[in-house]
Amino acid sequence: MMVTKIEQLTKTKFKVYLDGKFAFVLYKGELSRFGIREGVEIPEETVGKIRVEVILKRAKLRAMHLLADMDRTEEALREKLRLGLYPADAVEGAVRYVKSFGYLDDARYAENFVRSRQDSKSRKEIQALLLRKGVKAEQIEVAFEACYDENNGDGEQEAIRKILKKKRFSPEECDEPGMQKIYGYLARKGFRYDTVRQVIQNYNENA
Repeated sequence: MMVTKIEQLTKTKFKVYLDGKFAFVLYKGELSRFGIREGVEIPEETVGKIRVEVILKRAKLRAMHLLADMDRTEEALREKLRLGLYPADAVEGAVRYVKSFGYLDDARYAENFVRSRQDSKSRKEIQALLLRKGVKAEQIEVAFEACYDENNGDGEQEAIRKILKKKRFSPEECDEPGMQKIYGYLARKGFRYDTVRQVIQNYNENA
């Protein structure tokens, strides 16, 4: 394969293009080690060695570091690796590697995410956030089933109470327009009307 371009990223890191396409990022010392220079033909065997022994290894270490820093979804990890200019095969290899150790689990992530937010956000808000993070809808539903008591909706009721308390809501002092405003605000946040009504009716007892 022909090295058609070498583009400097930092003082020590360079983007390498093979046959006109971006291939991978190498450090200055690695360019010398593998004899990579513009206009030089590189054997397929050498390219394969770079991809496995250098790029994939580096991607695995980067993935481990990212997950040690904070829990992430599979899609979020892929995106971080892509932003780090790791090629697609290295990204997928790194994802498989960390999944094999159980370090990457969207179902577990979803359940932890729901538990940490169920007392401050509606199910609708939580679902939207998880979908944006790349968690599958069925995994979100399983997490909801594990975290919410479907019979009494305590999680959503507590979230509503916290919002009302933050807004210094008082049923006795709130007039009809004010009450409509509160209902509208909570509806836009995804809370069900019946749940909001139940919390407001019993608010003094729970505030």
